[in-house]
Amino acid sequence: MTTINLQTNRTLTAVLLGVSMLVARVPGAAAQDRLPPIPADKLTEAQKKAAAEFKVERKQDVFGPFVPLSRSPQLMIEAAKMGTYLRFGNSLPRALSEFAIILQSRRWSQQYEWNIHAADAKTAGLPDAIIQAVADGRRPENMTEEQEIVYEFSRELNETRGVSDRTYARMVGKFGEQGMMDLVGLNGYYSLISMVLNVGHTPLPAGVQPGLKPLPR
Repeated sequence: MTTINLQTNRTLTAVLLGVSMLVARVPGAAAQDRLPPIPADKLTEAQKKAAAEFKVERKQDVFGPFVPLSRSPQLMIEAAKMGTYLRFGNSLPRALSEFAIILQSRRWSQQYEWNIHAADAKTAGLPDAIIQAVADGRRPENMTEEQEIVYEFSRELNETRGVSDRTYARMVGKFGEQGMMDLVGLNGYYSLISMVLNVGHTPLPAGVQPGLKPLPR
């Protein structure tokens, strides 16, 4: 009887471990928020100052990825400033900028970023078919030359940790050195933001369903 119970316990443990690992791999799966908003009475002076600066910078209270980032107040402020430029002021057309962002959101299976930027991409004029292809993890069809350059540059940079001479020349030829470097910045910054959100298990806003399905491994 003892042997049977021991074997049963081992089997149950293995099943539970397998389920927990599967849930951890599913984007949007329920997980406890590791780094939730800090109660006002628990904020350090540095965090209070950073929150005030953030409100001036972003015209709203600390939200989303900046909640976990607030554990390092100066990093949060510097990230907010970089994000303001990259999201709203970089030299690329807005639709292409948002294209690059959703590519990173999909690469990291980051539901919070996808929820924001898939909508922004649509508003900016990126075709629904391209947004859906990115969500599915597919190379979009019928891209314009500009879209294809941004896609290839971003793909090579992330997959090979560099870009070929041909891809580099196409990017600089179409968008100049500033546009090329802004695209590098978009890839790097939204990788950082995705890392922060994934590490923090930052949840989607209440009532919002995950927009990304798990990709095959």
